[in-house]
Amino acid sequence: MKDTLDVHVHTTASGHAYSTFGEVIAVAKRKGLELVGIADHAPLMPGATHNFYYLNFKVIRRELDGLKVAMGAELNILDYSGSTDLPAQILKRIDYAIASLHNPCIEPGNVAENTAAIIGAMRNPHVVIIGHPDNPLYPADFDAIARAAKDNHVLLEVNNASYNAGGHRAGSDKTAALMLAACKKYGTEVIMGSDAHIDLDVGNHELSQKILADNDFPAELVINSSVEKFFEHVAYRKALQPK
Repeated sequence: MKDTLDVHVHTTASGHAYSTFGEVIAVAKRKGLELVGIADHAPLMPGATHNFYYLNFKVIRRELDGLKVAMGAELNILDYSGSTDLPAQILKRIDYAIASLHNPCIEPGNVAENTAAIIGAMRNPHVVIIGHPDNPLYPADFDAIARAAKDNHVLLEVNNASYNAGGHRAGSDKTAALMLAACKKYGTEVIMGSDAHIDLDVGNHELSQKILADNDFPAELVINSSVEKFFEHVAYRKALQPK
């Protein structure tokens, strides 16, 4: 499977990641990526940076020696209606947003509550990706989620870090099978993300690729093969945003 991009990468600005922007860029170039996206944790994650961090993205070049760079944020979903922790006036100044359920920011609910939280976040026009939606800590109705993602032109993430043995989202391989089956049913597109918290993991989708292969998931529904496909999703979501 062609794999040209990784848009779920963290830097030291996230507070619990260990590599700088420059170190991430260097590894992305060395690995031959066409696009790298920095999505540091939004402010309500313990240790994360201040809102001002996102307001200064204008100083970052979006292409460095042939490598495209996108500057986003990983938002925290805060409640079962899908609210997140960066205001619209900041979100409209970044390139894209991932929205994720993180237990420091929201207590796991029941299936209906977790599903409502994820689908509610999709209605935020700044959100392009739902991060690690197959986290078993937050059981959800993947049929409803895949259908809503298709309808809203939102990508569901196949998160490499989730499938690490001994990781903090253990069991995600089993819930991934349910999510991917629903995505196949509705033709919902997905995106592989490394969720790298150190430069060595930038572009590392080995476990995600195995999950996709094990579930016989159609390659044409995995948008990592095309930078253009990713930016088409971004453009679609941006067109929904208030002017």
